[in-house]
Amino acid sequence: MADKCHLCLLGLIFLSSLLTGLSGVDDAHVFISSGEDVRLPCNKDLPGCNSTTWNYNRFSYSPAVELFAGGRKRTDTERHERLSLGSDCSLNIKRVTKEDCGSYICQQYVNGQQQGTNARVYLHVLHVSSSEISAGRSVTLFCQLYSYSSSARVSCDDWIRSERIDLFWVNQAGVKLTNSDSRYQISAPDHCIISLKKTILNEDHNREWRCNITHRDQVQTSVSYTVKISDQTKRVTALTPAETSTQDVRRKTDDSVVSFVDL
Repeated sequence: MADKCHLCLLGLIFLSSLLTGLSGVDDAHVFISSGEDVRLPCNKDLPGCNSTTWNYNRFSYSPAVELFAGGRKRTDTERHERLSLGSDCSLNIKRVTKEDCGSYICQQYVNGQQQGTNARVYLHVLHVSSSEISAGRSVTLFCQLYSYSSSARVSCDDWIRSERIDLFWVNQAGVKLTNSDSRYQISAPDHCIISLKKTILNEDHNREWRCNITHRDQVQTSVSYTVKISDQTKRVTALTPAETSTQDVRRKTDDSVVSFVDL
């Protein structure tokens, strides 16, 4: 029995070390929805940005990609046109995609010697999609969080639990949706993705549903959907989500429109 307890303790210590490596005390977490612009902060210890280097990792076990070196942007990266440095040496990324999620490190060097401390930022990207609208006028909305992976042995569930992240759908009154309402089917195959299947009724015209992400009980990013039912249009428009983010203390609320043929 003692041997089993000892093995369990070693397993917990190993998992804890992996999670600690993912999220240090001074690490920053930035949550953003795909399609939005984002700013990642840097610890600026020197004047100007000529000494600034930004490196990126999608996975801890993959090689780091150098985005900026000596304040100059590398042009051999696929997304170089979307990257720029702010006056405070922050990293600006335009039109974020789910592939942009990962670990970003800002460092400053003078004559080959690092100055100050690393500024590590974890970028988490909320990506949404929808199913085709069925003849029975139902739609499934998918809300997925893409994040940095510190190890192939640490699952999305492990990381979300350690960081107290919650992903859920709410109605326009802000009430969390559950399967207790027969009109909704909420499914979460793991904690990093949650789907909402909704049967559309006439009274759902102009009604909003929103996917929220909270980190340590604080809402970080959300995406809203507003349904508009029309009996005149002969086609269904594409679903384009609109995001609300707390990034840069900027709040933006737009409505996405999904038009349904009134069958």
